[in-house]
Order: sequence, then C-alpha cells, then structure tokens
Amino acid sequence: MKKVVATGVFNILHPGHILYLREAKKLGDRLYVIVARDENVKGKKNYMILPERQRLNVIKSLKMVDEAILGDKEDILKPILRIKPDIIALGKDQEFDETKLENELKRRGLSVEVIRINSYDGCHLCSTRRIIEFLRP
Repeated sequence: MKKVVATGVFNILHPGHILYLREAKKLGDRLYVIVARDENVKGKKNYMILPERQRLNVIKSLKMVDEAILGDKEDILKPILRIKPDIIALGKDQEFDETKLENELKRRGLSVEVIRINSYDGCHLCSTRRIIEFLRP
C-alpha cells in the first residue's frame, strides 16, 4: 500500500486546496494530511482565521483524505517519520526545497520521494492570500 503525505495550513479551504489534495491522493492508496499547528504558523502568516482544531476537522471531513492529524509543535518532520510515507506531495506555493527535504528525511533514516504538485485550474481566488486581499476594502 502506497502512503502519501500532504501538508498545509488550510486556513480558508478553497478550490486550490481541493485540487492539491485530489492530485496528492492520485499518487498512492492512502492520503495522510498534516495540518500545521497555530503556533508554528502565527509568525509566518499574519492572517490566521480558524484555529488548528477547526482546520483539522474540516480536512478530516474531505472524502479524499484517509487520515488527518495536527503537526508537531517542535519538529515538523516528526509526524512524517511516524507515518513513513512513500511520497510527500508539496503544493505549488509551499516553501520547501524538494531535494533538501528528501536529504533531511534520508539523514533521519527515511527514504521518501517528494513530488511538487503544480496543477493549476486558473482560479484567481485559489489562494488564501488572494482571498484575503480580495475581501479587504
């Protein structure tokens, strides 16, 4: 059974997230989603809307998601090491270097293929940042 991990904040669930998770699910048999913790995101995102438990519950309710968990507060790679996926699917806007991520996981004893999902459906408001900018007066 091929396990895939997808990660994200999922602050406002939008069509871009659905596309990302659908494409990630196609890469394997089970899709695990790691939802970023509030305290890990607050310094990077100045527009947190939903608390982590609510974001987690929304992701858990999606049909393509087999399991969703909250990330680790101190080491974002810990849940990945526990799940031991075959593939990590990164969204097109996620700020990770695929090679560095693969090398760090390999250093920790896990060989994982990292795949960047670059699919885009042309939706202008398929980004939390764009949605917030659109709503601001």
